[in-house]
Amino acid sequence: MTKWPKTIPPLTLEQQAIVNDFMHYWHEVLPKNFSIADRFGHQYVARTAPAEFLRTLEIGAGLGEHLAYERLSPLQSSNYYGLDLRENMAEGLRQAYPEVNALVGDCQEALPFADAHFDRIIAIHVLEHLPNLPAAVRELHRLCHPERGMLQVVIPCEGRPAYTLARRISAQRIFEKRYKQPYKWFISREHINRPDEIMEELAPYFSISRRTYFPVPLPTTVCNLFIAFTMSRKQSPN
Repeated sequence: MTKWPKTIPPLTLEQQAIVNDFMHYWHEVLPKNFSIADRFGHQYVARTAPAEFLRTLEIGAGLGEHLAYERLSPLQSSNYYGLDLRENMAEGLRQAYPEVNALVGDCQEALPFADAHFDRIIAIHVLEHLPNLPAAVRELHRLCHPERGMLQVVIPCEGRPAYTLARRISAQRIFEKRYKQPYKWFISREHINRPDEIMEELAPYFSISRRTYFPVPLPTTVCNLFIAFTMSRKQSPN
């Protein structure tokens, strides 16, 4: 027996409208009201980018928040692909950054690119959301170049005390004020993967080359909010 893919309860039409609205709204609110936490992941990914790269895939690109931290050449911009599940998010990315490629798609399924197409794959606050995480990891491994390819990941310390408290005074408070509904039904179907589960699925396909924690630079999830790490592609799964 396997727990993958995880089963997520279906949404009512009202709940689906709320999810679409809140995901868009939260991507606007986060960089304005919680900039210190938001900057950590984006700065880490931009700072640890390879010295030379051409093709980038960002999964869960949202409205393009990360692109504000990148310093891309025109050629790198034209080879930057931002993928999101929601058309309203992709349209926001197109409007904000017309020089990059905005795509609607699911990284848990086959994407329209050749094997080893990307030098760099970015996943900022994405892997914790995926019900079929193993399928996504396999697809990212397929798309990542075997020699120069790099996977850059940022995930929350979901389920840990510091993260739970921080969420209660940020996203949960905003959600419940905006929709007059409990936050639990929303987050219980969004952050479905814990850090140890994510690392377990990545380990056969990628090797960690560097890692850091926020806000306390100690290798523990108890008092931290986020983990950021860089991985290289293994030639074949272990």
